[in-house]
Amino acid sequence: MSKVLQIDNLHVAIGGKEILKGVNLTIRQGEVHALMGPNGSGKSTLSYALMGHPNYEVTSGTVTLGGEDILALEADERAKAGLFLAFQYPTSIPGVTVANFLRHAVTNVRSPERKEGEELISMREFRKELREQMDELGMDPEFARRYLNEGFSGGEKKRAEVLQLAMLRPAFAILDETDSGLDIDAVRVVSEGVNRVAGKIGTGVLVITHYKRILDYIKPQFVHILFGGRVVESGGPELVDVLEREGYDWVRAKYPEAARDEDEMEQQQSAATGQLTF
Repeated sequence: MSKVLQIDNLHVAIGGKEILKGVNLTIRQGEVHALMGPNGSGKSTLSYALMGHPNYEVTSGTVTLGGEDILALEADERAKAGLFLAFQYPTSIPGVTVANFLRHAVTNVRSPERKEGEELISMREFRKELREQMDELGMDPEFARRYLNEGFSGGEKKRAEVLQLAMLRPAFAILDETDSGLDIDAVRVVSEGVNRVAGKIGTGVLVITHYKRILDYIKPQFVHILFGGRVVESGGPELVDVLEREGYDWVRAKYPEAARDEDEMEQQQSAATGQLTF
């Protein structure tokens, strides 16, 4: 039976400033959803709040995964429950190889009751699976011996995220502006990897993006517009073409209250530049 990620009336604040003002989304395993909106509309806030970033305070609303309240869980527990976040700007971890990082992550996700210091997944089993996944993604085996994201190009960082997705097999994956900083060839390669992995394991995908180009490769069945901290429009892939053609002026005209909130959030973001991403 497929799981459902259910977001109901979610309100989130950063430093006492409300950013999300009642987000509602329903995503089922196997579905691909796109979340679009202008800078500062709250897209990254949603991704970080869902994953449990401590600086993003959920002030009201609920989020359940397979019927379980994930807001009551720590970030690592949310990962064990089946939630995955591909970061817009993945962090480098000098001294920790990709393989070592993945072996620990895979063990903890697949054995959620494991205590620190207990045995990891067997090296033979892990190496075999890692090699298979890297072959499928067209990755050089030497990649696994490099320190995680240390000296990686933008494309390599995003491919490392896709490799994590393949190894962790989450029920739901949030891709937070995965196309950010990538040229068109890298977008295509990373997107093909996401499609292959998600299609194989039946992952529900939420693609957060500003632009149409990644959606030419990761094709959503459902598209949502986040504006002024709430989802104001939902529809099919045709919404992407409308935004590409007309921008957000029609959204602003149709939802004046959300437009006022959007303007206020843009001012807050300008004042907070260099601190947190909305």
